[in-house]
Amino acid sequence: MADKKERLFSDFSPVSTEQWMEKVTADLKGADYEKKLVWKTNEGFKVKPFYRQEDLEGLKTTDALPGEYPYLRGTRKNNSWMIRQEICVECPEEANAKALDILSKGIDSLSFSIKGKDLDEAYIETLLNNIHAEAVELNFSTCQRQVVKLAEILVAYFHKKDYNSKELRGSINYDFFNKMLKNGKEKGDLVQTSKALIEAIQPLPLYRVLNVNAISLNNAGAYISQELGYALAWGCEYIQQLTEIGLPASLIAKRIKFNFGISSNYFLEIAKFRAARLLWSNIVAQFKPEDLTGSACMQAHAETSTYNLTLFDAHVNLLRTQTEAMSAALAGVDSITVTPFDKTYQTPDDFSERLARNQQLLLKEESHLDKVVDPAAGSYYIENLTISIAKEAWNIFLKVQEEGGFYAAVKAGSVQQAINETGKNRHKAIAQRKEVLLGTNQYPNFTEVAGNKKPATCTCCCGGKEECEKEVEVLNFDRAASEFEALRLETETSGKRPKAFMLTIGNLAMRQARAQFACNFLACAGYEVVDNLGFSTVEEGVESAMAAKADIVVLCSSDDEYAEYAIPALKALNGRAMFIVAGAPANMDELKAAGIENFINVRSNVLDTLKAYNAELLK
Repeated sequence: MADKKERLFSDFSPVSTEQWMEKVTADLKGADYEKKLVWKTNEGFKVKPFYRQEDLEGLKTTDALPGEYPYLRGTRKNNSWMIRQEICVECPEEANAKALDILSKGIDSLSFSIKGKDLDEAYIETLLNNIHAEAVELNFSTCQRQVVKLAEILVAYFHKKDYNSKELRGSINYDFFNKMLKNGKEKGDLVQTSKALIEAIQPLPLYRVLNVNAISLNNAGAYISQELGYALAWGCEYIQQLTEIGLPASLIAKRIKFNFGISSNYFLEIAKFRAARLLWSNIVAQFKPEDLTGSACMQAHAETSTYNLTLFDAHVNLLRTQTEAMSAALAGVDSITVTPFDKTYQTPDDFSERLARNQQLLLKEESHLDKVVDPAAGSYYIENLTISIAKEAWNIFLKVQEEGGFYAAVKAGSVQQAINETGKNRHKAIAQRKEVLLGTNQYPNFTEVAGNKKPATCTCCCGGKEECEKEVEVLNFDRAASEFEALRLETETSGKRPKAFMLTIGNLAMRQARAQFACNFLACAGYEVVDNLGFSTVEEGVESAMAAKADIVVLCSSDDEYAEYAIPALKALNGRAMFIVAGAPANMDELKAAGIENFINVRSNVLDTLKAYNAELLK
């Protein structure tokens, strides 16, 4: 059998890159290779349609080993990440009961969000009662003014319980810069609070307390290279400012934790985490820490994005978060939080939280993604993506350093402006369907209604009771689907659901394609759509539309046949309903001159078009 296999493979002669390109060029039949097959990413670099072993030549990434400096291939020699769930604490007894329950259901990393005013020793004792701290990672978020107090309480509690401090893993989410980015205010003293926090947590060597919450950039719509580049500058700022007051670089770096978002760009996200570890190790090395290998080891938590979550067709969110979690798991992060699918419109319930947990358990227990370290290693494609993203992120990092560092850049608003501009561009791409959100701007569920579901709103630092006075520009956290959702909710709450009737006629293939396109287009606004098999005359189609009480009649045919059908259809309709032509025929100017105003096609701005229709139809 072995001989047969050997002969099988020997039957195939090697094919050179030149031969591949000759075949590609022939198949393109004169079309431009760059325009047709080369992908121009949002990250600023190009991706070829195929990669070969020769594309690895000169890349040092293939020399790296798992768990070894510079940590490109992971910070561990295994791939067993921790499964985290967030708990917002209103009552410590209830939070403790919930924590104990989910710890028996696969969770091994807990994250508690605690109100600063409630914090004291008894509160923590109640919250952590019967939780064996050596067996689970414990992460805490609280008011930034109370982080040092929290550290002192935790150290005292763990000492009282006689835990082995070298076995305790976790974090306190202190992040001076994230508050500026989200709330627009500079609160507290970064250097003094960080110094006091590091001193307070000193008995717990594995606790990270200086956080880089790049998840905020991700949730604001940042491109992958932006999230990574700014995150590196963010972490570097901690080291720069604290080494200036005499703290050792090694001590500081070992207390920094990176919290990244994960977008749906599957392969680029894998590459992002690989590049992040490599670049961070290089940055830390520049400070010449005493313990380079320990200091340069990035600890990275990953959380699925909220930017691309949707209110309509919300179960599609499960597919988005699943591929996102896969990216992070394959990339070798330390822990992952999967955002429950219903977070966009309500506080996640027990069912959605269970699904979120099980998404990771499936990756571990059934897909065995924890059994192989960095399976992307050696991939011609991903190794090149890793280097490309690293280069783009590094350019952003250097630009921030030229501006005086991350603090200066945030203070000046350049970080926020860059991210918000990206968010604006992505919203425009979504409006034009250049970026697709299934169930929202493409292939919506025709019969779905929101009912009582409304987009969840975040309260600001003042609890939403008064307008915050911003000292610096803030990030815009409007989700990608937000404008389409507002449009569809406007239709639903108006009580006037417009009916769109497909007047299909002429060329069978084209009329079917145009009808399908138009149905999906108009259903994005929540309109009722009525497709048809076809009519022999436009007059017959118009009368059928009127009998169906249509508010919109869409002519669906081929571009060539619109010269024959469009104007007669407009005359037959005689203003009794809105008239739309599906397509962009060559004689569009002629049709417009005859009084036809509405055309929908692949170049249309779907959002703006539907807003205009709503303004007319929902009067």
